[in-house]
Amino acid sequence: MRPSSITLSLLLVLALFLWAGMICGISFLEAPLKFTAPNITVVLGVGIGRIVFHALNKVELVLSVAALLCAGVLGVPSRIWTTLLVAVVILTAQTLWLLPALDARALALQAGTPNPPNSQHMTYVVLEASKLLCLLTTGVLAFRWTVRMARRHESHRYGRRHQSA
Repeated sequence: MRPSSITLSLLLVLALFLWAGMICGISFLEAPLKFTAPNITVVLGVGIGRIVFHALNKVELVLSVAALLCAGVLGVPSRIWTTLLVAVVILTAQTLWLLPALDARALALQAGTPNPPNSQHMTYVVLEASKLLCLLTTGVLAFRWTVRMARRHESHRYGRRHQSA
């Protein structure tokens, strides 16, 4: 494994765990906790949520592109590709379908005309949890693969150095 490959592998692992950490911090910590703060109304909390989730989505898109590029250049094993692609498909569904639908519901609530309850929010939460599991799995697989490749490279380099001496 060339030094540039090691750097790309570590960048892949970083992107995956940073992405997973942001989901944990925002989707599963900040989002529910903001409604427990004093003087935060549902309308105000939903308004804050719209801003935060739009920003998170943009960061997720950047991290997904970084992870896909690193995985593509490195030629990672298929099981890393599989779990990464599942996370990207979930992100795509959230970006193109769920976020716009939830955004419309939030705007209606802020305008004083809330829509009747539906399952979109719960669908988003389930997909978010699934995406988090995919990212953690992909991160662990990518880290193990990186360590194996680095060890092979080092043992190959070590063997060559001692053969020439």
